[in-house]
Amino acid sequence: MFLGNAFYFCTELNSMKKLYKFLLNKLPRPLLIRLSYPFKLIAPLLYKGNKVECPVCERSFSKFLSYGSEVAHRENVLCPYDLTLERHRLMWLYLKNESNFFSDNLEVLHIAPEQCFHKIFKNQKNLSYLTGDLVSPIADMHFDLHSIPLEENRFDVIFCNHVLEHVDDAMQCMRELNRVMKPGGWGIFQVPQDFSRDETYEDKSITSPEEREKHFWQKDHVRLFGKDYPDWLRKAGFEITEYIPSEHFSLEEIARFRLMEKEVLYIAQKLH
Repeated sequence: MFLGNAFYFCTELNSMKKLYKFLLNKLPRPLLIRLSYPFKLIAPLLYKGNKVECPVCERSFSKFLSYGSEVAHRENVLCPYDLTLERHRLMWLYLKNESNFFSDNLEVLHIAPEQCFHKIFKNQKNLSYLTGDLVSPIADMHFDLHSIPLEENRFDVIFCNHVLEHVDDAMQCMRELNRVMKPGGWGIFQVPQDFSRDETYEDKSITSPEEREKHFWQKDHVRLFGKDYPDWLRKAGFEITEYIPSEHFSLEEIARFRLMEKEVLYIAQKLH
């Protein structure tokens, strides 16, 4: 009886994983955002344990969920409670340990706000917090990043993560982010980055979702940034500081938080 029940449970769990992976890669982002709320009530029950830890929700699990496209699928990376990925947990640790984000009065613009951060940041008394996106149902404003309908030199802090690989003209969008940032302000603009490439890879002739996934790691990406990504940000007018996980966390912490050891968090500052 025990073996039969165990086999049934494993079969059901594998079926759920297949369904999860299918929905993750097939559904549009606004619908995924809506579906994630009931999903995160169930998923933590399946992953009780203490092998990995999310520093954002401060919960521990036996493992994290898998995430990513067929080309760039990763195991054990998505927190089942607050849906953080490696990049979110790294950004959070930087904000908590190295920045004034939780102490100073700041005007913040958050492009494509991540669910794991949205409610937390919105409830922070020290922040004047504005969110923007083209389609996201949780954004305050909807606009095209190529032309931000806001005044220049307004924001102390700007977040724009995993957006610049989607837009037609990444440099124009970076310049717009620079324009609305105050002198002395700073931002975090994470992107998928291929450290095996010296230069960013773009090819406008690649238009089908299947080919884009093959070349740029995801069906709706139009470029794959290389090691020259910080040079793009400098060209847009930012000064860059690099925050590297291996310089701030032990290998045990990197493994427990499920960070990317080789990921670089670029802190973009507007000096003038």
